Amino acid sequence: MSALSAATAGTTVSPGSALLAADTVGKPAVNITIFALFVVITLVIVIRVSRGNRTAADFYAGGRAFSGRQNGIAISGDYLSAASFLGIAGAIALQGYDGFLYSIGFLVAWLVALLLVAELLRNTGRYTMADVLSFRLRQGPIRTAAAASTLAVSFFYLLAQMAGAGGLVNLLLGVSGETGQNVTIAVVGVLMIVYVLVGGMKGTTYVQIIKAVLLVVGAAVMTFWVLGKAGFDLSSLLGDAVAASPKGEAVLDPGVKYGISNLTKIDFVSLSLALVLGTAGLPHVLMRFYTVPSSLEARRSVVWAIWIIGCFYLFTLVLGYGAMYLVGADKINAAPGKANSAAPLLAFELGGTFLLGIIAAVAFATILAVVAGLTITASASFAHDVYNNVIKKGAADPESEVKVARITAVVIGIVAIVGGIFAKDQNIAFLVALAFAVAASANLPTILYSLFWKGFTTRGALWSIYGGLTSAIVLIAFSPVVSGKVDATGASASMIKDTSVDFSWFPLENPGLVSIPLAFLLGWLGSVTSREPLNAEKFAEMEVRSLTGAGAEKATVAAH
Repeated sequence: MSALSAATAGTTVSPGSALLAADTVGKPAVNITIFALFVVITLVIVIRVSRGNRTAADFYAGGRAFSGRQNGIAISGDYLSAASFLGIAGAIALQGYDGFLYSIGFLVAWLVALLLVAELLRNTGRYTMADVLSFRLRQGPIRTAAAASTLAVSFFYLLAQMAGAGGLVNLLLGVSGETGQNVTIAVVGVLMIVYVLVGGMKGTTYVQIIKAVLLVVGAAVMTFWVLGKAGFDLSSLLGDAVAASPKGEAVLDPGVKYGISNLTKIDFVSLSLALVLGTAGLPHVLMRFYTVPSSLEARRSVVWAIWIIGCFYLFTLVLGYGAMYLVGADKINAAPGKANSAAPLLAFELGGTFLLGIIAAVAFATILAVVAGLTITASASFAHDVYNNVIKKGAADPESEVKVARITAVVIGIVAIVGGIFAKDQNIAFLVALAFAVAASANLPTILYSLFWKGFTTRGALWSIYGGLTSAIVLIAFSPVVSGKVDATGASASMIKDTSVDFSWFPLENPGLVSIPLAFLLGWLGSVTSREPLNAEKFAEMEVRSLTGAGAEKATVAAH
């Protein structure tokens, strides 16, 4: 599905060579010491800020006390996941220009979020995406569907982060056995649960802010270090990368991955749709808009996030080509994690054990911050949407709702640990792109229809959510990503490693080109065939509130 899966195809690493690679990349004791220091510092901060968690708004939305700048930094910390830091740098290092297309897609997606979603969501909802979707539609079925979609997206995203944790530890701590990797994934999961249970959204936000600063500063240091080795001449760096790459000048042009055939070009369009439209439907990103006191601060949050994320993705261009030049494709493909190891290997090449330890801590911080954000989003969706508004019909008191959210966080953490153990050998970018495809298919159409179309009905929303969710997952299950794909050596390049197993009938590796238009179509079709009476007054109220913010603050206060 991704540039990373193609980049690593055809490379077989024996357990012995993997162990050797892991043992020779820095000193595990230094790496884990720096990471432990980060964990201790952030836990102290989380415990301190958790003392102010007294209401549901404190647990879910941090008391709406964060400024646009703070929330923008936290959003960037939530958004820049292991796929961004490890996956994209590796994709560029092995595929060149086609790998950089991930950065472009992830960044452009924020324009959709800024122009169509951020301010309107903040004005209309309270805690979750379902608050917006159920504003003028039937509460029970809509909230259940929205919760199902939120849990599905969060689960796939969590799998990606857990898989990243396993691969990163394999490389940086000298762990090569199955048991060691599984234990590490479990430790990450337990830390994630602790951050959410103790700190709620406040604690999670501060972890994300710290992580974002560390990530951007670390990437900036490595970027200028790489440029310094090239005389601060980007053209010289690109020339050296071309000379070092077995693909030659092709890495500077599009087509190494997505120009092989007409099918790969169509697959790229499908992937682009998922990346560009998926961000505005990611529940853990949408939930961050509720942590600010006003719609103006929500818009400022996105502006800050765009600048930070944009700078970071520019850094990935230098880091990727720097790894292509200074590390080389052979070393990257021979290391545990393969393409995902490019950034840590580049850090070791530049600054030795100490810089590698710092980057290792940053990578772990990236994973911890993102999984904490995903966990609190999923737990809030279940507790607020399903438990309170569906099971208890909106009569649950805030204390019991938060208690259910905490219990849900533990359950989600356990499921994520188990899933991460099974997914630890899978490609990070594939799992993240799947989450984006599901978000773009199931969430974005219903959000846009709810905000802008007066004729949207409950049936349309349900058809759109369940249709988009089901089609995205089914098409992925029957795509070459799961079975039937082989590399140049005849080995399996799919999730199922048995080449004799092939049940793929969908030719594309990302479902977005089919599932996203289908979800929009189902939303329209379900609405025009529905006999549900239109509530013009409720739509007018929602329109005024979403565009002006009038009544939003009053509704938020009344809810508590």
